[in-house]
Amino acid sequence: MAAQPDIVVHSTPEVLAAAAAARLVTKLVDLQAAGTTPKLVLTGGGVGIATLEQLRTGPLRDAVDWSRIEFYWGDERFLPPGDPERNETQARHALLDHVPVNPELVYPMGADTGTGPAGADPAAAEYAELLASKAAPEDHGPVPTFDVLLLGMGPEGHVASIFPDSPAVYEHERTVVAVHNCPKPPPTRITLTLPTIRSAAEVWILATGEAKAAAVAMALGGAGEVAMPAAGARGKRRTRWLLDRAAASKLPRDLVPPIA
Repeated sequence: MAAQPDIVVHSTPEVLAAAAAARLVTKLVDLQAAGTTPKLVLTGGGVGIATLEQLRTGPLRDAVDWSRIEFYWGDERFLPPGDPERNETQARHALLDHVPVNPELVYPMGADTGTGPAGADPAAAEYAELLASKAAPEDHGPVPTFDVLLLGMGPEGHVASIFPDSPAVYEHERTVVAVHNCPKPPPTRITLTLPTIRSAAEVWILATGEAKAAAVAMALGGAGEVAMPAAGARGKRRTRWLLDRAAASKLPRDLVPPIA
């Protein structure tokens, strides 16, 4: 059973992104010092990409051996390769194009190469096959044990591309699914499922802004994952909520730690 979530509150989104980047550098360096090739799952969104930018520009960037990290994605907008709205494109511009990653260890989700929405389902199945190929016997499942899985959260409580009351939130068999008719554009996406997210050693949820405060309070207050998918995003060893003051503003006082 996963431990109770850690909650960290920062004063502003900018401070949160810088602090998240510093925490991530420390985690990656520690894993590499122990002889591990870290498995990192990236997210999109404003604060997720800002964290990657902070990794690129921060003073500790070169402490990490970027060539010895496996990069995955939690979800993707099913758009043409290089589209500026793709999480992969944004992550490359923010970080991956600026550090010496090993291209063979960067595993983006599939793009729309002219198939249209129908291509998302085979692309999701292909990513599931990739994850299965990376799973070791000690992972005890169809996906590798990700060391850190980063997630943003929407104001209605979605994580990755798992929206409340959507077919994806009910998925318990497949590890990766296509998502059609999303309530926010673009309508077609690919996402890890909640069971796959929960296979990660650590899940870090980053949320900023007053518009997300109610969803944060509900997710941490025991809401069900069907209505509030963020409530179902948990790590096997650690679940860390990284919030700014505004996103934490509706949490009960006893849950709010001092501002970091």
